Amino acid sequence: MFFRKRTFIENRFLKVMIVYDERTKAVAGDAFLKLLDQTNVQYETCKMQADHQGDVIADEKVLGQLLIEASIDVEAFVAIGAGTIHDVTRFVSYKMKTPFISIPTAPSVDWFNSMGAPIVQNGVKVTFQTQAPIAVFADIDVLMSAPKSMVAAGFGDVLGKVTSLFDWQFGYIVKGEPFCPVVFEATEQALISCVENVDFIAEGQEKGIKVLMEALILSGLAMLLFGKSHPASGAEHHLSHYWEMEFLKEGRKQLLHGAKVGAATIVIASLYKKYLNYSFTGDGIIASENEAKIKKLLQGLIEPTKLQDLINRVGGKTTPADLGISQRIVDNSLQEAHLLRERYTLLYYNNVYKKETL
Repeated sequence: MFFRKRTFIENRFLKVMIVYDERTKAVAGDAFLKLLDQTNVQYETCKMQADHQGDVIADEKVLGQLLIEASIDVEAFVAIGAGTIHDVTRFVSYKMKTPFISIPTAPSVDWFNSMGAPIVQNGVKVTFQTQAPIAVFADIDVLMSAPKSMVAAGFGDVLGKVTSLFDWQFGYIVKGEPFCPVVFEATEQALISCVENVDFIAEGQEKGIKVLMEALILSGLAMLLFGKSHPASGAEHHLSHYWEMEFLKEGRKQLLHGAKVGAATIVIASLYKKYLNYSFTGDGIIASENEAKIKKLLQGLIEPTKLQDLINRVGGKTTPADLGISQRIVDNSLQEAHLLRERYTLLYYNNVYKKETL
């Protein structure tokens, strides 16, 4: 592994809590514990409990498990896993005012090194701004052994930047929401690198997995630098969160986050492209000098058919129906998901001003 066994000693972490689940324990947790056994570092372990569907959900129950099992004198947490394990560890370590270290086991999401912790609170997905890990150690051999579905999910999460970057610019132009060109360019580069190397990613080659993981980390870093998730999370993520909450209500097995984001990106891009023939100046909300800017951004959006082809090439699913998401849930999400975040996206505009019948 890239992790060096002296790291904890050099940083004076002599008692740590290792967090994993049944699957990630086998993938990397056991090997990591063997490394610690060669040091004088004391450690505790917390194996996150799955629900009846086999899912580990970042909710009050799982947060409580880690809080109960962690000793008060733990000096650092180590998250070994994918998104959910990191969400739980990030939140609890922040509450305990203790640093944490990230060890991803799959290139599946882009918030390994971000501050945001999406938590299910009373059945609602809420993102808390907590803390970033002090270090990320990603073993290429572990990442390359990840299931293809998780690689496709990571690619889908990156592809979501097509619409999130549009929404970020839209909110800046129309409502003056905070914006940073440097962070925008970094996020855009993460997207471009994955699109240009899609075949290497699809084939699971070392080059492709490295490109994907670096893009995911770069996207997380962009959110960390900006302090909010605007660069990497727009209407496509709002739909994804809505679908997740509906599945929780129905007691259904959860879908991979990036798989939902990829399909949602196609849905949102298809809706947004309809605005190419719409006059924004006719509603009295958007200034005439901004219409040309918005139309230029819309023209630059990757076509939905191209998005579909990219996801197909990495073996992902391209429609909500392919993921088992009903048309009822999709329709409801398009009308209600914009309320999940205080963010001025084109989806928000679409619903507030009732333009969805374009």
